[in-house]
Amino acid sequence: MLIKVNVPTIYDNIKQPLLPALTESLALAHRADFSVGYFNLRGYRHLAGCIENFAGGDDGCCRLLIGMQRAPEEDVQALFGVREEEPMDQGRALEAKRSIVEAFRQQLVVGLPTREDERALRTLARHIREGKLRVRLFLKHPLHAKLYLVHRHDFHLKKVAYLGSSNLTFSGLRGQGELNIDALDQDATDKLARWFEDRWNERFTFELTEDLLHLLEQSWAGEHLVPPYHIYLKMAYHLAQEARLGVEEFVLPEHFPTPLFDYQAAAVKIAAHHLAKRGG
Repeated sequence: MLIKVNVPTIYDNIKQPLLPALTESLALAHRADFSVGYFNLRGYRHLAGCIENFAGGDDGCCRLLIGMQRAPEEDVQALFGVREEEPMDQGRALEAKRSIVEAFRQQLVVGLPTREDERALRTLARHIREGKLRVRLFLKHPLHAKLYLVHRHDFHLKKVAYLGSSNLTFSGLRGQGELNIDALDQDATDKLARWFEDRWNERFTFELTEDLLHLLEQSWAGEHLVPPYHIYLKMAYHLAQEARLGVEEFVLPEHFPTPLFDYQAAAVKIAAHHLAKRGG
């Protein structure tokens, strides 16, 4: 009696690239579950075409779970007991979420905007609005696992999984230095599906979908153009930060030697702010 054994394929992005195999599997999928340590917003373009075909909704979307990362020196400190691992609580989790949302905001301001980036980011925002992409943030502990689990309407191969080192970034999907394998065995893929489900529904897993959509819509890649006058006002607001701080922080003595008009009083407060900031 012959027993068929599914020998995994090794993807090193050199001889065997991961991206073509992943997109080929996604072309036959009706939904997908991804777990990554890092998500590059512009890198979404590599898989956007496949997710475009999803119907949207709970049984027709890509669920993206992003893990919390920490600096390498913190890993070393935790390993050798230099720094104790603090248990996660609601306050620390919300603080971590704010930091990660800010990191996504920084992604949008780094680099020269291009038409290709604009199209990719607008597609990302549209997929979120259409329910084709949902994003959550796992904060219970640092999560380094990289899993791409594809669900298909195929009696013989209902799930295909890819796991290894590739994040959802340009270099992760296409660059060298990565190593991944596929998993086709039904028992293995069922266990991976349960692993993902447990973390997707974990207490310290927070919804990030609307936060990302808000960032994208407020960015240069948003669908609605910002009037030039509003850009001018925002620039003026930031350029006047020193003046605003002076007016807000300093109060003139009640009996000032010389009566001042409002604009003169504001000028004195700004001057006082500059003197205090520069030490006289």
